[in-house]
Amino acid sequence: MCLLLMEKSPKVERAVGQKNPGKQTEANDKIHDGKLQAKQDEALTDQKAMAGEALDRRNIWEPSVYYALGKESFHFAGHDISIRESMDTFGALIWPGAVALCQFLENNRQQVNLMDKAVLEIGAGTGLLSIVASLLGAWVTATDLPDILPNLTFNLLRNTKGRSRYTPQVRPLAWGRDLGRDFPCSLYRYDYVLAADVVYHHECLEELLDTMRHFCRPGSRTALLWANKVRFQSDLRFAERFRGSFNATLLAELPQQEVIIYQATAK
Repeated sequence: MCLLLMEKSPKVERAVGQKNPGKQTEANDKIHDGKLQAKQDEALTDQKAMAGEALDRRNIWEPSVYYALGKESFHFAGHDISIRESMDTFGALIWPGAVALCQFLENNRQQVNLMDKAVLEIGAGTGLLSIVASLLGAWVTATDLPDILPNLTFNLLRNTKGRSRYTPQVRPLAWGRDLGRDFPCSLYRYDYVLAADVVYHHECLEELLDTMRHFCRPGSRTALLWANKVRFQSDLRFAERFRGSFNATLLAELPQQEVIIYQATAK
């Protein structure tokens, strides 16, 4: 009897499956295409928003005749800081998260004491955050993609020479790539990892999270400080995954700047 049922069931399944196979396939394709189009629309909207925010920087400084470079001035840790920016890439601009985290570090030195601490910044961009960390007494390694490093190095040297306890270091780092080779955990241990406005609509969010996990491993005692302007739904989704990956505490929420600041340690 069981054998008889097993022989009949495939015929029944085929009969049901063949009722309207073309319409079902077409419906599934439409659903898939709709979801894909929604993701593409979201990405395009987010990219336009980022581009618009970058263009707004032109109201702050005048691009030079020969290069799309500008300067911004700040005052942190008792020093005037001059930052050279560029319109060529998002990584060569100062974003709200970096300024907010600089202010937090300056105003909360007892809570986050960087004096004589080993500090790594990922996605350092113009170097403002690394400069402030260095002026607050940290031994800093600033990292970013190779094409960002010349301007990053220029800003770091210009603003820390003769001012900081340690000379900041600059190294290339592509999120998620060759971390075990270039930054083996047995040799590179940091007290703090800093990240500011590294989350926006790009294709490397998974790699970014992997990089955070690499430097903030269980037993490492490394604290991760992440500040970000919340712009898109993808930012909120990343924040949810971030909280799921680490023991995360919301240090500050700045509604006017739309910036959140987290401190996290490995679970």
